[in-house]
Amino acid sequence: MTNAFVTRDGSEWMPQYLTAIDSTTCIGCGRCFKVCSREVMHLYGVDDAGEILGPCDGEEDDFDGELNRMIMVVDHAGRCVGCGACTRVCPKNCQTHVAADKVSA
Repeated sequence: MTNAFVTRDGSEWMPQYLTAIDSTTCIGCGRCFKVCSREVMHLYGVDDAGEILGPCDGEEDDFDGELNRMIMVVDHAGRCVGCGACTRVCPKNCQTHVAADKVSA
């Protein structure tokens, strides 16, 4: 492994950074958000046409009746440490991860 990162015990490890979430597949369950300690993604509302309405504030916000469903959106990709916890809990496999040595700074 070239340009590898190492764990505390010296084992080689390559972080896999979250770069995108497929909005057509995501069901907005929030499992990824719950396991992410870095707040890389947040819940957003989507209307009937598939347009993103904005972040959900956690209250019963229906975006003036326009809310059709909710999805997770990567809105702070730079915070990701590449641990992979989010992909392990995603029931829809809708996330894209890229190896740290392939991501531009």
